[in-house]
Amino acid sequence: MSAQLRETAGELADVLWREHTVYRERGGGVVIRGEHVQRWISIAPGGGRDEVLLRAGRILDGGTTAPARSEAVARLDAGTGELAATCRRLLAEAAADAAPPPSRRRAPARSGRQAEQRRNRPQGRHTSLGSWVVILCVAGVVVLYAYQASAVYR
Repeated sequence: MSAQLRETAGELADVLWREHTVYRERGGGVVIRGEHVQRWISIAPGGGRDEVLLRAGRILDGGTTAPARSEAVARLDAGTGELAATCRRLLAEAAADAAPPPSRRRAPARSGRQAEQRRNRPQGRHTSLGSWVVILCVAGVVVLYAYQASAVYR
């Protein structure tokens, strides 16, 4: 099965990407890396006879692989064309998952002048409840000292 996986992965890699790297996983599967598209595909033996588990994911900055975004089970004897179609679907799902939703996109960068104005803007200061408690305690101590001092001189 391992030799057949390796052979199928090589054919599949040629169909999917011009530039690719094919290598064996520790678990007996095969990985196809497309560095130029920042994606990977894993082909591993599936649960049944002649079934393979196809997984697809992204390659992160620095070359590390992100966990699989999508996976599917396919028959190994289905042919390279059908396996390639399944892989393309998985890659499309992985690409769709990788795109940030529109609400999470970063705001446009501010110009230097806007950032400087924001930093130099006076900020409203509010005295918190804890600060008021400290001020009242200090005032109470001062009043108590004054009372004690006045009682001694009577």
